[in-house]
Amino acid sequence: MTTNSISQVFQRRVMEKHLNAKKPISLIMAIPDHPWTKASADSAAVRIAMTVCEAGSRDGVLREVTLEQGLQTDTPLIEFAEKAGRINSDLTVGVDVTSVAALKANDGLSSRGMMLFGAGFIITPEEAVRIGLGKRAGLEKHIREYRNGRDLTSRPRGVMVIDLFSLEANEVRQRFPEVYQQILTKVKPERDVNRDKDISRRWWLFGRTRDEIRPALVSLSRYIATVETAKHRIFQFLDVQISPDNKLVIFGLNNAFDLGVLSSRLHTAWALRTGGWLGIGNDPVYVKSKCFDPFPFPAANDLQQQRIRVLAEELDAHRKRVLAEHSHLTLTGLYNVLEKLRAGTAPAELIDADRRTFDDGLVLIMQELHDKLDAAVFNAYGWPATLTDDEILTRLVALNKARAKEEQSGQVRWLRPDYQIPRFGSVKEKAELDLLGADISQAEATGPKPNYPTDGLEQVYAVMAVLSRATAPMDANSIALTFKQG
Repeated sequence: MTTNSISQVFQRRVMEKHLNAKKPISLIMAIPDHPWTKASADSAAVRIAMTVCEAGSRDGVLREVTLEQGLQTDTPLIEFAEKAGRINSDLTVGVDVTSVAALKANDGLSSRGMMLFGAGFIITPEEAVRIGLGKRAGLEKHIREYRNGRDLTSRPRGVMVIDLFSLEANEVRQRFPEVYQQILTKVKPERDVNRDKDISRRWWLFGRTRDEIRPALVSLSRYIATVETAKHRIFQFLDVQISPDNKLVIFGLNNAFDLGVLSSRLHTAWALRTGGWLGIGNDPVYVKSKCFDPFPFPAANDLQQQRIRVLAEELDAHRKRVLAEHSHLTLTGLYNVLEKLRAGTAPAELIDADRRTFDDGLVLIMQELHDKLDAAVFNAYGWPATLTDDEILTRLVALNKARAKEEQSGQVRWLRPDYQIPRFGSVKEKAELDLLGADISQAEATGPKPNYPTDGLEQVYAVMAVLSRATAPMDANSIALTFKQG
């Protein structure tokens, strides 16, 4: 008997070593997520897992809780559904998502946000003005809006953060004396007693400055973010001037196509299975190394990319608009109602609070956009939209293995080739990039011309795809020449 974290990323490595050994052990029974019974208000916020193993290679029985009632009594009611088969290290039966490999295509584009190690870095807008914002030249680059997980799932607190990355202490004192005193007073005393000597020595900088992701954000106007631990897996664009907290996972991607794929049912199913779980609420955890690094994006054509791009932009804009117009709305509230609708609750059956969220948040529109986005992403993969979650996972694992094999032979489907190739590419790829003058968009546009669609909506997407790559205005004739029909 353990906490249910036994199935999470680091613990899986321990089990995999023994499950795949020359003389293996096998899990013959597992309950991955069981409530802590006789729970009361002062009980530990924990859920447990139960596992039984035997020497040898054999199948087992996985029991998943389907009903739990009366947990605070001496006679709790807990019902299970059973699956037979080989039990994987993440306590699942069926496709083994732990067998996937990180893909080069996704290198260098994702990280957790900043870890401050000092509450004194966080200030109000009024304090920002007091310590020189608007008065000291260049300070606007180092005092920025700040977001943590609750800011995104609920409502932003309206705070800012002092980010002195790239500056030495002497430079801060000379250029921004008020800021220097703020950090000297409210951060340094805490840092002086930190046992990590490097964190103590660099007291004016964040404890974890995330140097690895900063270059990926330099040329962007926005990036994608998701809350690391959250009830609903939601991805959204944040302005690049917003500094992300350590409890956010961020992606150096500003293409709405990427946002659409990450927001789809396919990636959600993948993230729920490959990530972890936390706490008595059993909220899913997005683990960058397992959820993003191995995830194979679809090899979509221009038309498919543009369809996904348009829908993702509309979804992101819709959510931001209703949240800005109604102060009682939150992202979590919107998706709580959406989840109830998907479970079969009719709008008329919603309780008053949910009905208000439904009306003000225009949740049916959000549902429609998600449904269309899911269909578009399935189409980009070339898979039927009727796949179950297990079937989705089976195909994604197979695609991951195929992509990993491609990459071994030198074919990498970079997500941001202009950024990634100079840093992570092969000598050949770097040379080719130099010859192209880093104009990757033009390189991708070469090859056989596509057919001009017959459907009116498809024609709109096709024309927008052409225009999205254009480096100068195009007239109708110029656009027509990019298609086979001329």
